[in-house]
Parts: sequence; C-alpha cells; structure tokens
Amino acid sequence: MRPLDQIESRIDEIADGGVIGPTEAADELMQLGEQVLEHWIVGRFEEPTMATREGFRLLALHRQGARGEPSFNACRETCRELAYHYNLVQADPQAAEVRQRVRMAGLIAKHLCLFVSGKMQVEGLGTFCCSSRPLRAGGK
Repeated sequence: MRPLDQIESRIDEIADGGVIGPTEAADELMQLGEQVLEHWIVGRFEEPTMATREGFRLLALHRQGARGEPSFNACRETCRELAYHYNLVQADPQAAEVRQRVRMAGLIAKHLCLFVSGKMQVEGLGTFCCSSRPLRAGGK
C-alpha cells in the first residue's frame, strides 16, 4: 500500500494539471481516494471491501470505515463530492470546464487524505471534517 504522504503528493501533481488527460486524472484521483480509505480500514485491522455502493467502491469503503466510528461520517460528503466530480469529468471530458473539474476533484481528494491521515494520528479527531486543521497548524 502506498504511504499517505505519497498519495497526497500524487494528488497534488494531478490537481496541478497537465500531467495526464482529464479522464485518466479522474480515474486516478478516485483510485487514490480509495487507497486513502483503505489505510483507515487496514488500520482498524479489517480487510477493505471490493464491493460498490451507488456504483462506487469509494462509497462502499467509506461505509465500511464508518461502521462503529460515528465521527468518520464527517467525510461522507467529501467522498460523495469526489464521486460527483468524477462523474462530471467522465460525462464530458471535452467540456470547457474539465480542467477546473479535475482540479476540484484533486482538492477534494486531498481533503479526504488530510482528514484520514489526521484521524489516524489523533484519537477522536474528526467530529467535524475540517477539524484536522489544528493538527496541521500545530506543525505535526
């Protein structure tokens, strides 16, 4: 499994644009989001599901990760937004806004990565999704 800091770096590369085409970027950002959630699940000594929910493995992984951990629901909408932006890019990769959509998907994937990495570092972090801010502000 790729370490979270490497996942975050790759997300940044993709979100900055021009590295790969828009549909490939959307595919990879979705896969990176899945890898982030896999870290959380493996950290709980579980086997990550291969199932899908509403057509997305990301949503099934979120559901698995939130089981027994109500504060993990804070990133549910983040996962849904990543799926939404993935769909926007895949539906019309020639759209004038496609680069903007890939960038937004990258920002959302990074938000998910920061949330999960912070949650894994600090017990109880995550009652609100952006509560990972104190962790980053503290220099950790």
